[in-house]
Amino acid sequence: MDLVERLQRAASALDSAEAVVIGAGAGLSAAAGFAYSGKRFQENFADFEEKYGFHDMYSGGFYPYPTQEEFWAYWSRYIFINRYQDPPKPIYRRLLERVKDKDYFVITTNVDHCFQKAGFDKSRLFYTQGDYGSFQCSLPCHGKTYDNRDAVFRMMKEQREMKIPSELIPRCPVCGRPMAMNLRSDDHFVEDDGWRHACENYRKFLGKCRKKRVVYLELGVGWNTPAIIKYPFWEFTQQNPSATYICVNMEAVCPDEIKQRSLLIDADISVLL
Repeated sequence: MDLVERLQRAASALDSAEAVVIGAGAGLSAAAGFAYSGKRFQENFADFEEKYGFHDMYSGGFYPYPTQEEFWAYWSRYIFINRYQDPPKPIYRRLLERVKDKDYFVITTNVDHCFQKAGFDKSRLFYTQGDYGSFQCSLPCHGKTYDNRDAVFRMMKEQREMKIPSELIPRCPVCGRPMAMNLRSDDHFVEDDGWRHACENYRKFLGKCRKKRVVYLELGVGWNTPAIIKYPFWEFTQQNPSATYICVNMEAVCPDEIKQRSLLIDADISVLL
């Protein structure tokens, strides 16, 4: 089956679906232009690259900065461009146009908030790994998260020579420790009330899809955390004879058990949309 035929079959499956479950990984945001290396990195972090020697945003996020002032200078820039700016390409808006009239739900490991910025219904979203737009206590001493927009914008405005003023270091309002990003990187991740509510919404949506004509649409999901989206989508498809699995990735694969009801599209996500 050539690419055109696979795209036509994918469109037909989406048109006839009673429900669509979208599973999105980093490849979707990369297709939208959120590159973490190359020109975009150098335009925003050339000074950090020169001083510390790393060459992409991910590496910079794990760098052991000597002071909190430098740490937050880096992270405020990182959050600003990846959370509060729109991606260069309208991939997310095109995806919404494709599914807005369907009964849909989105589960994503992305933390850049692009779905909501594109207009997806918040009640139909489950951000499993956190949100660049939220702080939590670094301990954490309690299970609450905090919107960081005002703090990040102020750090961006007032940083000088790769440092923020000491008084802008965000601190926990309960224990006074430095705050951290609400990102799942270890067992300190806070699953707050909003996270638990979204998880429950996703569980309920999956439950009502068990016997429906449903499309599990996997976009740009890699192999870092396949147990969150990829493996469950395979299992859900196998359990439901009316389900179709569509995987769009440069290395799209599926088990033999569901091959007859799967469409593997080895192409850029923008081609599909």
